[in-house]
Amino acid sequence: MNHIIVFLAFSILTFAQPLSNDLAYQTVSGHLQGSNIPEAYIREAFTHDEIKIHKEIAEKFARPYEKKTWEVYRKIFVKDSRIAAGAKFYKENIELIKTVSSEYKVDPFIIVTIAGIESNYGSHHSQYSVFNSLYSQIHDMPKRAKWASKELAEFIKYCYNDQLDPQEIGGSYAGAFGFGQFIPSSFNNFSVDFNEDGVRQPYDWPDVLASIANYLRRNGYNPNSNNYDRDGDIWKSIYAYNHADNYVMAVLELKNEIKNQTLTEGSTRN
Repeated sequence: MNHIIVFLAFSILTFAQPLSNDLAYQTVSGHLQGSNIPEAYIREAFTHDEIKIHKEIAEKFARPYEKKTWEVYRKIFVKDSRIAAGAKFYKENIELIKTVSSEYKVDPFIIVTIAGIESNYGSHHSQYSVFNSLYSQIHDMPKRAKWASKELAEFIKYCYNDQLDPQEIGGSYAGAFGFGQFIPSSFNNFSVDFNEDGVRQPYDWPDVLASIANYLRRNGYNPNSNNYDRDGDIWKSIYAYNHADNYVMAVLELKNEIKNQTLTEGSTRN
């Protein structure tokens, strides 16, 4: 609640600042009309002293990982260090992973693999503030402005409802955040409070792993499916997570490698 009090108090000082020329403010506030978000909170979000347009974000969109050839993409994500990290993460969190897998009826190694590709198990998940990455897209990327405006509105909803400063959450250049790298609308729609502490946490593994599984299930993954064929239900659900064939192929291959290493290490100990 302290964040909101500071936000609203500071907004009194900045309320007179003109925002009529700010395209992001105009479009996002339009999306938030009729919501429970106070106008003062919205205005303060758009007069925050840490707002910045990152010119390099447009350049990053021009050369995304997913547009690389499969050979190059594969070397980035399907490599020994990531396989070892996945096997280690599985062993260290085996009870939680099994519980989530059983609850959502999703292959546990797919859940683990997506967590690894998205944030390298929590070690790489923040390059820019989510607000600034989306704000930059609205101002510098006309073809993405409409999408980014809707996502920034969703992000402001999340920050207001969870009593967060919109500049305190870091994410990718595209505006995804947390260990599962959800865009704001996906987080609002698909994240779950798996440990039932009253908050959906983007940096808490019980909530993150369950949210990944929930996303897959609600995007076509059939319960306990074994259909890994191209264009089968598992392929389509992973493709919904990241719209790139390279991404799906990397998830499925890395999943097999992590599973094989985990089983090999288990049999060796036995």
